Amino acid sequence: MKKSILTKREKEVFELLILNKSTNEIATELGISEKTVRNHISNTMQKLGVKGRAGAVVELLKLGELFL
Repeated sequence: MKKSILTKREKEVFELLILNKSTNEIATELGISEKTVRNHISNTMQKLGVKGRAGAVVELLKLGELFL
């Protein structure tokens, strides 16, 4: 099993993001602040070298990190 490039929390954030959850809804569901949600998204985009959430989702799907 290959090691994920995402932390467990980053993966949780993006799994909720592809379910069309807002930053606020993700924060509430995970019990973290909206700023922390945005930080997880930003960190993931940096790791992937993409701009924007949509670009990150596309890359994560291609890499097999997320499944629809």
